[in-house]
Amino acid sequence: MISISVADGAGLQNYDAVLEHIYNTHRETNTVKESWLKAMRKREAEYPTGIELEGYSIAIPHCDSEHASQPAIYIIRLPEAIPVNRADEDGILWVRLVVNLIVTDPADQLRLLKSLFNHLQNEEFYQNLLTLPVEDAKALFVSKIIQ
Repeated sequence: MISISVADGAGLQNYDAVLEHIYNTHRETNTVKESWLKAMRKREAEYPTGIELEGYSIAIPHCDSEHASQPAIYIIRLPEAIPVNRADEDGILWVRLVVNLIVTDPADQLRLLKSLFNHLQNEEFYQNLLTLPVEDAKALFVSKIIQ
């Protein structure tokens, strides 16, 4: 069973702080292995995960399944946009929504990414993830992505 969390990321001033927060949160529950943060930073340096959509941008940090102990999705909603590197070219995107995927099966990662990209292209879905109360945003994500 995949664990899904939604959190408001007040106080997270930059992308590395977001990654550290994700790591610390998931280490407390043994969701990720000790190697996860180093692997995530390396992956982001080589293959950034900032995605530009129609009028808004998101980050979808993820790394190899060997660094995960159990599957989880962690959605972080930031009060202010932070800069992240673009996935498709050099440059910076400003994001307020971070969707972290932690998978133990690489096939699950591909399936989740496809479904996520499909739904995040709908601005209403994106806005709802950002603005709905935490439990409603989580329920929306589950109903659309984890069906």
